[in-house]
Amino acid sequence: MNPKCRATRRRFLERAMASALAGPWVVCASALGAGGKSAPSNRIALAAIGVGGRGSGVLRSMTRHAGVQAVAACDVQEGRLAPFKQAGLGVHRDFRELLARGDLDAVVIATPSQWKPLHTIAAARAGLDVFCEKPMSLTVRDGRAMVEAVRRYGRVFQHGTQQRSSWEFRFACEMVRSGRIGRLETVEVYVGGPPEECHLPAEPVPPGIDWDMWLGPAPWRPFHSGICMHECGGWERFRDYSGGGMTGWGSHHFDIAQWGLAADSTGPLEVVPPGGKDAPLLTFVYAGGVRVIHMNRMGEWAVVFIGSEGRVAVNRGTLRTWPESLMRTPTGPGEVRLYQSPGHDADFLSAIRTRQRPVCDVEIGHRTMTVCHLGNIAFALRRPLKWDPVGEEFLGDAEANRLLDRGRRSPWRL
Repeated sequence: MNPKCRATRRRFLERAMASALAGPWVVCASALGAGGKSAPSNRIALAAIGVGGRGSGVLRSMTRHAGVQAVAACDVQEGRLAPFKQAGLGVHRDFRELLARGDLDAVVIATPSQWKPLHTIAAARAGLDVFCEKPMSLTVRDGRAMVEAVRRYGRVFQHGTQQRSSWEFRFACEMVRSGRIGRLETVEVYVGGPPEECHLPAEPVPPGIDWDMWLGPAPWRPFHSGICMHECGGWERFRDYSGGGMTGWGSHHFDIAQWGLAADSTGPLEVVPPGGKDAPLLTFVYAGGVRVIHMNRMGEWAVVFIGSEGRVAVNRGTLRTWPESLMRTPTGPGEVRLYQSPGHDADFLSAIRTRQRPVCDVEIGHRTMTVCHLGNIAFALRRPLKWDPVGEEFLGDAEANRLLDRGRRSPWRL
């Protein structure tokens, strides 16, 4: 384990309290309808489930937009709710109480991955639109159930893979899909590897934390502060709660690979595990023979598209092409123009008002997460796998198909 992440119980409590009390957590006057701003009937009433650093950050960011009011917050860690209570928001320890309020339009979900499908489906059933932080699912079956619920109840869903709302990623994919690098042959994706099992020792549960509720559908295990401390990798490292680097940064970077491949409603046909003569690294084979290679590390670039006549490399705030002339000309008439998001938060809020699908709709998010999950299954089984992206199952491989879902601890069911 990283020495920086050997968190003691005392250190965990100190950090949790410091995070909770950072602020103050202010709701701006425009969000409350003051000063001649949006009337209550025109406002978006917003809440969050999971208000650690990311959840509270997204909620705060959205309330900076006109006509958005933060109404309530929910977390199983009582200390995190203190600034929200101080600001006059409703606070809840159980997400079911929050969803039953009846005064909400949308919810931000920023909980560990074993919880996000259940929270999303319950929110959709309650008639709420959903902004779901990444990684949105723990298994392929989770993701499909989320898609079905969002569609059944006619809800807006935005996956928190905000790179699609950045110009450099959009322009990179426009260049690739417009043929500026010739025939696309290979895509390199720079993210870490699969999750690990959690063998952290037991610690006493600190006051104010509902540990059983934190685990939810995941297998029961004793509390350890290192699981909850997300700044140390926390739950994203461990198989019971997420998918390691494959789903952590993979939900961002494989999403851009899918966008550049025009594969938002499909996926690979074959998954080849690392270690073979023809595939030293995990490789996904798409229609037409395009190979997406998992580089198993973070790098200078997030994604590199390699074609027969050039290449495009992109990361946050950085874009480069070979030859350099490829990026000097804006996307022109006759070339592929992709959805231009006004910003990830603004795009979600606009979709709530227009009832249009946002840039990272639930199907798009699910298809990206499926690639990540398939990669983790290939790491686990260490053999080539044939995938049917239409039926969403492995061909002729019952063992692999069993890994498309997991058991859930009672009483939590999809």
